[in-house]
Amino acid sequence: MADLQSQIDELWARAGELGADDRDALAVVSQAIDLLDRGEARVAEIDTGGEVVVHTWLKTAILLLFRLRAMSTLEVGPFEYHDKLPLKTGYEASGVRAVPGASARWGAFLDRGVILMPSYVNIGARVGADTMVDTWATVGSCAQIGSRVHLSGGVGIGGVLEPPNAAPVMVGDDATIGSRCMVTQGARVGEGAVLGEGVILNPGVPVIDAQSGEEVSRGVVPPWTVAVSASRRRQFAGGEFFLPCVLVIRRLEPGERHDKAQLEAMLRTDHGPD
Repeated sequence: MADLQSQIDELWARAGELGADDRDALAVVSQAIDLLDRGEARVAEIDTGGEVVVHTWLKTAILLLFRLRAMSTLEVGPFEYHDKLPLKTGYEASGVRAVPGASARWGAFLDRGVILMPSYVNIGARVGADTMVDTWATVGSCAQIGSRVHLSGGVGIGGVLEPPNAAPVMVGDDATIGSRCMVTQGARVGEGAVLGEGVILNPGVPVIDAQSGEEVSRGVVPPWTVAVSASRRRQFAGGEFFLPCVLVIRRLEPGERHDKAQLEAMLRTDHGPD
């Protein structure tokens, strides 16, 4: 993998010279995308100190891929697409349930037990084992979603592809993201956290402890907490306004499941609702 990384770095250094007719460069880049697609490499991870580590060369491989691949027409049943990237395949062999209307791009990794309702997963994203991506939810490029997560209906997990060293959205294991939440620009949701419906979370949004009134972070919801959308008063020259914030209203014991998260188990039964 180190040799492949050095080749990608060399190609990135002369990216301006490359085009869709460079088959040798495309072959090298495709090796890196295959690693992402199989889950043998990942764009980002959290180290033992709790910091996000971005593997920049894999991001640059994705950016190079768009430069090196030409547009082509893809037909799937009665549907026609015109794009530079093929769709992900092999769901049965990888133990993934993908219902009609769901799609993922080549270069996204879906672990065993993932369920895709009509939804979308972009290149470079990683979705952990037994995670539910519910109806009309989107997982943007390079987002890292943990295992046993529930992305509820209409959730928007933003993509972070450029600049290559920018951290993507990170969602920890066992988290529940409520309907219509928007988690973008490299925001983080900790392990076991629950976001109520409609939460907007990005690195500019303050996360406030409801008990103390103190700001605990910007764009990071702590592990094993329940957080909801709120607003706080701010005075400007033009008047008084209310700006969005995220309010931590409850702290859970590690491993404790919030009542809302019990929906996940019901959805996974053979006779549960779809």
